[in-house]
Amino acid sequence: MLDVHAINTFYGEAHILHEVSLRVGKGETVSLLGRNGAGKTTTLRSILGLTPARTGQISLKGEDITRLMPHTIARKGVRWVPDNRRIFPTLTVQRNLEIARRYAAQGDWNLQVIYRHFPVLERYKDRKGEFLSGGEQQMLAIARTLMGNPDLLLLDEPSQGLAPKIVREVMSIILELKQKGISILLVEQNSVMALAVSERCYILDDGRIVHEGVSRDLDANKELKKDLLGI
Repeated sequence: MLDVHAINTFYGEAHILHEVSLRVGKGETVSLLGRNGAGKTTTLRSILGLTPARTGQISLKGEDITRLMPHTIARKGVRWVPDNRRIFPTLTVQRNLEIARRYAAQGDWNLQVIYRHFPVLERYKDRKGEFLSGGEQQMLAIARTLMGNPDLLLLDEPSQGLAPKIVREVMSIILELKQKGISILLVEQNSVMALAVSERCYILDDGRIVHEGVSRDLDANKELKKDLLGI
């Protein structure tokens, strides 16, 4: 589904990502872990074309998308749930969902399906986004993204600022999306959550990939987790 090969990304003259390579298979969930400032969000922005890689290559389903504009990449089936959610606060839940509908898609995510998977959103469908709790806003952000019927879903810190109970609900949503065959690249600081829902993982440190492996193996290696993640 996604192949990122040796990309180097800059903010101005600041070299942020150094020869970063990773891949996400079709229907696979992969986590990208690392401390604050390691370059995780920049990696997502490079994939999306928002902060284009200066060198290297990014391929989606075998097609080179490295130099494409963000809207073109989105039309090819890449969807992003940013860490600050970016819902429309003055629009209702239902309107937030409706405006994200990807009509040309052949997928099966529509209002009826969304409400079946997110009953809390149906309950509050006429409530404005600004009056939702943090957990409800996160669910709306994920649901709105699904309305675009993505092939590849990029999740940026979906557990950020949420209570443990809501984090477990978000984990359940991710596991359900895996069963539907959606490819997911999950950026998280909550390694317990990320390793529990992903097959494979990468760890970024100072803009470089310092570890790649099977998630359950890293989760079982306390010394390695402490060394690489400080936990």
